[in-house]
Amino acid sequence: MKSTSRSKPFRVLPGFNLTLGYTLLYLTVLVLLPLSILFIKSAAMSPDKFLAAAASPRVMHAYYISFGTSLAAGLINMVFGLLVAWVLVRYRFPGKKIIDGLVDLPFALPTAVAGIALTAIYSDKGWIGGILASVGIKAAFNPLGIIIALTFIGLPFVVRTVQPVLEDMDAQMEEAAHSLGATPLQTFRRVILPGLFPALLSGFALAFARALGEYGSVVFISGNMPMKTEIAPLLIMTKLEQFDYAGATAIACVMLVVSFLLLFLINMIQWRTGIKQHKA
Repeated sequence: MKSTSRSKPFRVLPGFNLTLGYTLLYLTVLVLLPLSILFIKSAAMSPDKFLAAAASPRVMHAYYISFGTSLAAGLINMVFGLLVAWVLVRYRFPGKKIIDGLVDLPFALPTAVAGIALTAIYSDKGWIGGILASVGIKAAFNPLGIIIALTFIGLPFVVRTVQPVLEDMDAQMEEAAHSLGATPLQTFRRVILPGLFPALLSGFALAFARALGEYGSVVFISGNMPMKTEIAPLLIMTKLEQFDYAGATAIACVMLVVSFLLLFLINMIQWRTGIKQHKA
């Protein structure tokens, strides 16, 4: 005789209520609570004092350098990260596993070590910097050097985000498009890119967010010159060393709000793209 009672579904982890409670506690203690302290500290400042600390010409230029170089590095990584992922997924060649492992090197390498190495290579007397200097291009101690450092630390985010999506794509769709007369560019734009775009956007968002908060690798190659190569994280550290906690908090709040809005916009674009692909 069959039992009329429904058996509970098997779950590897505890039930929803318990896991949700741990999740909210974890996020509150490690993420929300520390970030909320910034706004609480800033709320104690008068509007005039906050604007003076967060919107001075030196600080505004630091915002410009941080967001501009992070955006440039993220866009560069979108292109070359896709290229590296494509080579690793679609081709077989000797040393492939070694190159695949080298992609993760920026994750494990201390950022200060990366900054020293990049400065040595891209300075005017370095191997690559000397060649660039001979044609009038200055890499180190210039915004270009900051972009190079941020590209270095952000590349793995794009590669590791795009790689699994590319592995799951059916190559027969590309062959079908080719058999129907599509050019390689049309095949990439209409068949490959729509499926990869959400992953590319996610990789860009991760690389961009990582670049905004980068300090160790940039502080060496940038030269830290105010109104020229000074980044916002470095300015925050400078304020803290001068015991100007209010100024550091104000800059941090602006960075946090702008970063959140940009990431929210990127996620909205990704969400809308996913909905369009699902309807199609």
